[in-house]
Amino acid sequence: MTYCVGMRLTNGLVFMSDTRTNAGVDNFSTSRKLFTWSVPDERSITLMTAGNLATTQAMVSLLQERSEAVEDRDPGILNQPSMFQVARLVGATLKEVIAYSSPDGPTSNDQFSASVIVGGQIKGGQPTIFLVYPQGNFIEITEDTPFFQIGEAKYGKPILVRGYDTNLSFEAALKLLLVSFDSTTKSNLSVGLPFDVHVYENDSFHADRQIRIEEADEIYQTISTGWGSALQTALDLLPNYEF
Repeated sequence: MTYCVGMRLTNGLVFMSDTRTNAGVDNFSTSRKLFTWSVPDERSITLMTAGNLATTQAMVSLLQERSEAVEDRDPGILNQPSMFQVARLVGATLKEVIAYSSPDGPTSNDQFSASVIVGGQIKGGQPTIFLVYPQGNFIEITEDTPFFQIGEAKYGKPILVRGYDTNLSFEAALKLLLVSFDSTTKSNLSVGLPFDVHVYENDSFHADRQIRIEEADEIYQTISTGWGSALQTALDLLPNYEF
């Protein structure tokens, strides 16, 4: 399992993913789940994956290979005219990989299943984010749904719902996401550090604002400890229910 969030703000997009993979209760490892493609002054695309690791790695490898393909192949991710077409390409590639691994077709409990968040901006269009399903279909972010989650979403969602505001600064949004991810790691062993982050500012068309947050990161530790203390303080301030 994993946890990834793609969020749209007034000033741009924020993407964050964990890196933990597991093949059993005692077999944990680290694998990158956030990937970027960019052409300076023309496009920036970010993709995050959740689900079967072999499926997602094969999908990313195909996208990368086809982005470097010769002219007689299908256009790659760097040749799509819009983010909508990028989402279509990602959906088709994901469906192709799952079909190859699962000839009878994907099912809800398919061991080869995976889901994807893909977002960014191509010159001439607005920054946006799509949630791509294993069947290859997808939905686009809206004002009513300003962020997408994939993977182990239930523990961190209440924090995002209560704390999200479209006018958040990138710094405040990252703090909100860190609280959401910290709550998730404390509730589920299949999600863990380090966390990968990409911040995309509107009309910048580059992918250089990326960081990896390790467990020893001082700011993360302060947020984690402070959030726990703040929750306890808030709980103590609430009235007791009298029986």
